[in-house]
Amino acid sequence: MAEVRRFVRMVMGGWAVDDFVPCLIASELVTNALRYASGEGDEVIFRIGRARDGAVWVEVQDSDCVMPRVQSADLNGESGRGLFVVEELTRCWGARPLADGAGKVVFAILDL
Repeated sequence: MAEVRRFVRMVMGGWAVDDFVPCLIASELVTNALRYASGEGDEVIFRIGRARDGAVWVEVQDSDCVMPRVQSADLNGESGRGLFVVEELTRCWGARPLADGAGKVVFAILDL
């Protein structure tokens, strides 16, 4: 995960934009893909870019076809809040399936 955060910091620095929220969102989406949606040898692809209106978008592609959803977290649990955080800190987020059941792309758009 440190590699993803370093990459996001580098990109945000090039745009002279604060990196805290983009790093958090990227970490959550990549962690979900690695934990729940990828098996051994499966590829997880991370993308980041800037929209015309200045928003930042992040995407994570994996090979699992199960669409993510915000879950109710156990009050004492150590996990289960990631997509809630993504939902609260972004303009929007969602997922779209890839053709031929090849997996999905989970995306988030951040207003800065």
